[in-house]
Amino acid sequence: MKLDYPHIITEGSKTFYLGELQGNQVLYSFEKMLIYLEAKGKLMFGENFRIYEEDRDILLQLCNYMIRDYDSCKKYGLDPNKGLLLSGPVGCGKTSLMRLLKYLVPYQRPYTVIPSRNLVFGFNHIGYKTIEDYGNGQYFCFDDLGVEPMGKHFGKDCNVMGEVLLSRYVLFVNHQVRTHCTTNLNARELEERYGKRVRSRMRQMFNLVAFEKGSKDKRK
Repeated sequence: MKLDYPHIITEGSKTFYLGELQGNQVLYSFEKMLIYLEAKGKLMFGENFRIYEEDRDILLQLCNYMIRDYDSCKKYGLDPNKGLLLSGPVGCGKTSLMRLLKYLVPYQRPYTVIPSRNLVFGFNHIGYKTIEDYGNGQYFCFDDLGVEPMGKHFGKDCNVMGEVLLSRYVLFVNHQVRTHCTTNLNARELEERYGKRVRSRMRQMFNLVAFEKGSKDKRK
């Protein structure tokens, strides 16, 4: 991997050119990015992984966001300075894409994908330190937001992810630290789960990118 040439990525014995260098700018090719993502996906998830034709439009949005193409993002109503809230039905590929997309931009600070339920398990074990730990300056993608159980520590209930999101909002406002999430829930369901206060802050923190409701379950 040559960080001096962020559009050139080496995986094993193969080198992928995601675009062309013109002056001090990289002109990325969407088709070449898709070729790389499919190859990297096969390395990460197995030979059955593939990029689906019906996902091209959503992948175009996500790729432009990742490479911080401001003009293309504006066309889709995306703000590269906000995080991603990737929503869609079960099995449509949200988690795999969020695990995969960060490899397009090896020069950017990577985020860690972690299941939301893991934060609740951590809270149940050690309490509020878990919320403090995930309210720090690291970059995270919280997976399956909204289906995690309620936290309980020494008999006290806590909406753990709601509290974490409030902490991440402060980081976003004060230090421009982005947070990403995947979810199966729609806006109404998220508000029911976390309340109007958290939902309001989520609107400020996230770009909403959504799969179609009828997206097929790729696990089948």
